[in-house]
Amino acid sequence: MAAIPKEKPSRIEEERAQFARYKADVKARGKPFYPYAMFHDTIMSLVVVAVIIGLAAIWKWTSYGPHHDPTHPGLLGPEVTAPADPGTTSFVPRPDWYFYFLFYLLRIFKWPESVFLGTVGIPTICLILLFALPFLDRRRERRISARPVAMVAGVLTILSMAVLTWKGATAHEALASEVIADVPSWIQKEHLPPAAVPGAKLFATAGCTACHTYAGAGGSNLGAPDLTAIGSRHLGISFQIRHLQCPSCVNPGSPMPHFASLGYKRLHELAVFLEASKGVH
Repeated sequence: MAAIPKEKPSRIEEERAQFARYKADVKARGKPFYPYAMFHDTIMSLVVVAVIIGLAAIWKWTSYGPHHDPTHPGLLGPEVTAPADPGTTSFVPRPDWYFYFLFYLLRIFKWPESVFLGTVGIPTICLILLFALPFLDRRRERRISARPVAMVAGVLTILSMAVLTWKGATAHEALASEVIADVPSWIQKEHLPPAAVPGAKLFATAGCTACHTYAGAGGSNLGAPDLTAIGSRHLGISFQIRHLQCPSCVNPGSPMPHFASLGYKRLHELAVFLEASKGVH
């Protein structure tokens, strides 16, 4: 009589059998995750929290100073520093060190059309691949020599992050905008009077060219107009100052930010420059 062939076990049955073998192996040669590994993780977490609390206490107590001065430099720095100047034109914003890689990535993808790729596209793709890796690679092999593709990808990722972080940390930023080099050509092309030169330099360093274009420099974002010949409209110094102080008050719905923090003197310099800009000759 012919033997009846055994039915092939289903995937669920195979996984249950594999889990049973794992439990038997742990019972025979190792320790389960709970409570042993979980206990070690709990102790280490408490140590990390204790170190953070200790550093915070040292920073707070040593920076208080003998005369209760919060600006007194303690072991880990002062409690508070000088208040920020909202009207500064020389401050170059920089992120925390763990975002230096993204900071330098933006220097590579600096064109408006590619900013989305550098800020959202590449990081999102990398995160998706990282989350999908356990589901894509389910082999039990853990030897490095048997996983060349995964190891090469991991090494390249670590190296690229390290290089971008280092480049971002050592990147030199000029105190003034890079557009400041265009000011002499503006003066020549526009025949600007000496009274308009301070406003031209302020226009270049205050970030105006991030949205506006002037004599071919800058970018056109959010529909910001070209200001090369804004003076030919004869809007007047008073109007320019009021518009800079509160753009949405003068032009309802304007997305342009307020520049009242620059102060009246610098707003007047900008207004003189804008009114003197009659177009490139």
